[in-house]
Amino acid sequence: MTDKGFVLWFTGLSGSGKSTLADAVCEFLTERGHQVETLDGDVVRTNLSAGLGFGKEDRDTNVLRIGFVANLLARNGVTVITAAISPYRAIREQTRALIEGDGSTFVEIHAAATVEQCERRDVKGLYAKARAGELKGFTGIDDPYEPPLEAEVVCQTGTESMEDSLHRIVSYLESQKLLKVASVTR
Repeated sequence: MTDKGFVLWFTGLSGSGKSTLADAVCEFLTERGHQVETLDGDVVRTNLSAGLGFGKEDRDTNVLRIGFVANLLARNGVTVITAAISPYRAIREQTRALIEGDGSTFVEIHAAATVEQCERRDVKGLYAKARAGELKGFTGIDDPYEPPLEAEVVCQTGTESMEDSLHRIVSYLESQKLLKVASVTR
């Protein structure tokens, strides 16, 4: 186990379970002694990327900002969890290059669920609004989502339980020796 930080980059469609799974991973890592910061796409867009729209250029800028902050934290020993749609493969790869180029580990986690699966559990009603033409440029409806070609971890969040997805991620982190062993106090 290294004292270097690392970045867990969750990507997937809106409603694919990225944030729910990221929260579970955060809790798991925190219980094991990791200093963890979560950069949720919606929160970052509100606070760091206010004023950006949803066109490709603005989405790319938002993802690059998340990547920049994640890199700063990771290179200072923090475990960083991001949960952002980050729909375009090239920008995710550019972010990976930045983080790995600075010596930290980048782990891409694809929350893989179909548009139909995401629509069925869409509590915000965003897919219905996009289908009705009320939201333009909605990822998966009238704007593309480019799934990772070689994500380190693929969680079938449309069909598997959150516990199974969490186990898949933890198993990968263990195999890469990225987990701290929590100290036991007596």
